[in-house]
Amino acid sequence: MNLLELLILAIGLAMDAFAVAVCKGLSIKKITAKHPIIVGLYFGIFQAGMPMIGYFLGKQFSNKINAIDHWVAFILLGIIGINMMKGSLKEEEEEGCDCNESDNTLAVKGMLILAVATSIDALAVGITFAFLKVNIFVATSFIGVITFLIAVAGVIIGNIFGGKLRSKAEMAGGAILVCLGVKILLEHLGIIG
Repeated sequence: MNLLELLILAIGLAMDAFAVAVCKGLSIKKITAKHPIIVGLYFGIFQAGMPMIGYFLGKQFSNKINAIDHWVAFILLGIIGINMMKGSLKEEEEEGCDCNESDNTLAVKGMLILAVATSIDALAVGITFAFLKVNIFVATSFIGVITFLIAVAGVIIGNIFGGKLRSKAEMAGGAILVCLGVKILLEHLGIIG
C-alpha cells in the first residue's frame, strides 16, 4: 500500500469521526481552542489504535487464509463502505444531528463512546492490513494524525456552519472504502497492476 492509498484510506476512515465532530461543534455554544483539540485527540487516538488491534488479530490467522485474503479485504471494506453510505442516506432523511445537542461538555464517558463507535470500522481495516504489505506503525500513526486533523476541522466547521456537511462526508467516506476494496481485489486477481 503506497502513501497515496494510505492517505485515501485514512480520509475515508476519518469521515465518521468528521461527521460526529461536526455534530459536537454544533452542540458547543462557545467554542475555545481546547474543544477541537480534545475531540481530535479522542478520535485520532482511537482511529490509530483500532487498526493496530485489528492487525494483530488478523496476523493470528493470516497464514491460514492467504489464498483468499484479497476477498476478505474486499468484503470487509465493501461492507463498511456500504454501511457508511446507507447511514448517510438515513441522516439526510432525518435532517439534523442525532448527537445530544444539549450536551455542551466533552465528558470522558461520552467521548469514549463516540470514539469507539466511530473507530469500529478501523478495526476491520486493521484486519485487512494483516493481509497486505503494510508497515502497521506508519499506517496507524498516519491514520491517527489524519483523523485528528479532520476531527479538529469538523468541530470548527460544525460550530460555524452546522450539520449540513455531515451526511455528505459519510457518503464520500463510504465510497472511498468501497473503491479501495475493489482496487485490492482487482490487483490480486491481476486485472490491474
